[in-house]
Amino acid sequence: MDYKEESLIYHSEGRPGKIEISTTKPCITQKDLSLAYTPGVAGPCLKINKNVEDVFKYTAKGNLVAVVSNGTAVLGLGNIGPEAGKPVMEGKGVLFKRFADVDVFDLELNASDPDEIIKAVKMLEPTFGGINLEDIKAPECFYIETELQKQMNIPVFHDDQHGTAIISGAALLNACELNGKNISDLKIVFSGAGAAGIACAKLYMDLGVKRENIIMCDTKGVIYKGRTEGMNPYKEEFAIATNARTIEDALVDADGFFGVSVANLLSKEMVQSMAKNPIIFAMANPDPEITYDNAIAWRDDVFIATGRSDYPNQVNNVLGFPFIFRGALDVHAREINREMKIAATKSLANLAKEPVPYSVMRAYGTTQMKFGREYLIPKPFDPRVLIWESSAVAEAAIKTGVARKEIDIEKYREQLEDRLGLGRQITRVFINKAKKAPKKIVYPEGESTTILKACDIIVSEGIAQPVLIGDPEVINNKLKELELGYLSKSVEIVNPLKSEKTEEYIKAFYAQRQRKGVIYEDAIRMMKNNVYFAAMMVHKGDADGMVSGLTHRYRDTIRPALQIIGVRDDVKQVAGMHMVIFKNKIFYFADTTININPTAEELADITILCAKEVRQMGVEPRVAMLSFSNFGGVKHVVNQKIQKTIALVKERDPKLIIDGEMQAGIAVNPKVLDEVFPFSSLAGKDGANVLIFPNIESGNISYKLLDQLGNATVIGPILMGLKKPVHPLQIGDFDELGVVNMTAIAVIDSQTKHA
Repeated sequence: MDYKEESLIYHSEGRPGKIEISTTKPCITQKDLSLAYTPGVAGPCLKINKNVEDVFKYTAKGNLVAVVSNGTAVLGLGNIGPEAGKPVMEGKGVLFKRFADVDVFDLELNASDPDEIIKAVKMLEPTFGGINLEDIKAPECFYIETELQKQMNIPVFHDDQHGTAIISGAALLNACELNGKNISDLKIVFSGAGAAGIACAKLYMDLGVKRENIIMCDTKGVIYKGRTEGMNPYKEEFAIATNARTIEDALVDADGFFGVSVANLLSKEMVQSMAKNPIIFAMANPDPEITYDNAIAWRDDVFIATGRSDYPNQVNNVLGFPFIFRGALDVHAREINREMKIAATKSLANLAKEPVPYSVMRAYGTTQMKFGREYLIPKPFDPRVLIWESSAVAEAAIKTGVARKEIDIEKYREQLEDRLGLGRQITRVFINKAKKAPKKIVYPEGESTTILKACDIIVSEGIAQPVLIGDPEVINNKLKELELGYLSKSVEIVNPLKSEKTEEYIKAFYAQRQRKGVIYEDAIRMMKNNVYFAAMMVHKGDADGMVSGLTHRYRDTIRPALQIIGVRDDVKQVAGMHMVIFKNKIFYFADTTININPTAEELADITILCAKEVRQMGVEPRVAMLSFSNFGGVKHVVNQKIQKTIALVKERDPKLIIDGEMQAGIAVNPKVLDEVFPFSSLAGKDGANVLIFPNIESGNISYKLLDQLGNATVIGPILMGLKKPVHPLQIGDFDELGVVNMTAIAVIDSQTKHA
């Protein structure tokens, strides 16, 4: 099936189009209906009538953007009209929602007269928090945007102009940093004098490019002083005194080429005539002015960006408009001004210099992504863009006085992270708690690239003090190669083969295990094993906790911990718990990793351990003991075990909310619990949040299915019951953020044990 046919099916199957409207408040009961509409709705209406600014408080205006187009300049398709342009505008709405949680109505206007468009859009101001103009042809688009900005008191932003300018501007700043050229000295050539080209030139001047160093070309050639053919007031701004008449003339010794025009414009001779380390941003869509392959074949010193996702450095407007509007909306900005655009540009340029999370590299099918010639700007699927860019835009709006609402930028950054989902919110709580009293955490896999990248974040955030186990020469070489500045300045490296502690650890281990089949030679051999050495560090108090398992089987992390650190005096065995986080809910699953078929007594221990762990996280546990039937519906040995477990748990922790046996679907469905099983101790309490499984296979299968198919964030396993913190990682999971999260949990665990 070809791409075009697949796209037609995508847009037409099921409900036609790509968008729908959903409600944010319940409308199930008669009371809900009365609150949503008459008579309850009169309350907010009267409040807004008294103070019009309250419209942001009581309605969706503050998160609602209109994408407005007349379809006269649809990207790559031209003047196809408003109806044909609607799929593009719906797509714009999808991107707003997906990347920045901004709601959109797309409005296609059957109007070609600029003044009619201005009149129509201006009348929409009471409804929307912002206006995104889209695919309106030049030069009318300049006039429309300028007039609407004058007449309206909400942001009006023509993305075709400013989006391309902002994203490419970030790439330009970084290209200049890498090629050693001063932006004020650049001689640059533009191909395309429409909306995007002129907006790019203006923003580049705001960034430091001199107007006299810009040569702009259109289909008629160079725009020079005295030219009359094909001119308008907007092009006239960039007319300069020059003898160059063609783009070939203009490109000789030019430092940069910026194309928003037509495919395959640049020849080999043109490219080779440019100055050393040329910057070529070929942004025509769908096919660029020069292909990436030709550019690097013709110049090995080129900095190349295109609009295509299959080449490095994609100049993609989705890096701009969702996040710019997010920041503007959240401070109730009256406009998106010059300073806000520059702030967006610089935030993207700065983010590109930060280490790239493995999750981002995985999304793009690579294991290497690093600031440099092929990575000048962040990727759209990098979740950090929302936090960096939106907060920069909001801060600029406040500083320049166009914000109606003052906010604390640091708290706002946290709120933006919350928009990424409850999982990010929960992990941020862990990290903040860990930072209050950082502990020394040891990593047996200290030579792992993932561990090193994670520890760089851990040091920069002040979460913990890492101790890396491994060969110092290997680790230091990797630190230099990866350019991990924070970790390089503050890291302890221990080599078990040469440590002054090794002999002490050998003797301690031998003393522990000599009556359990270990001879002295075994102790020597085992203390050369990184995991055993790290566990002994924790046992002896030379480290506060251990995080391991990225390249080891689960049992190879657990066994040394059990042998050396041991189980707490108040429990009989350890257990594993996973946190399973959905958009608005969090569940705790146990046991998911250790006990294959626990007895009633062991299941009671697991339940008590899990409840205590959940309480330490600041959550009141509501426990469901799971099975295949509900409340004695089937007489079976599994259900009898669960009933005995509940009795044992209630004896040990009478205040714990617990019930069962019950099916998983009932446990997490408060409505069914309330209506069908009102006698349950979980009824009237929003259902269970702790799910205890009768055996390991059910727990393990459940969390892994939800992780892969259920759109859930899974954190764990959290190992419960050891005397000191040891937390395993998932083998083969090379996402450094997972290591950061488990480290924060290990630190909190240590804080609790030291309290």
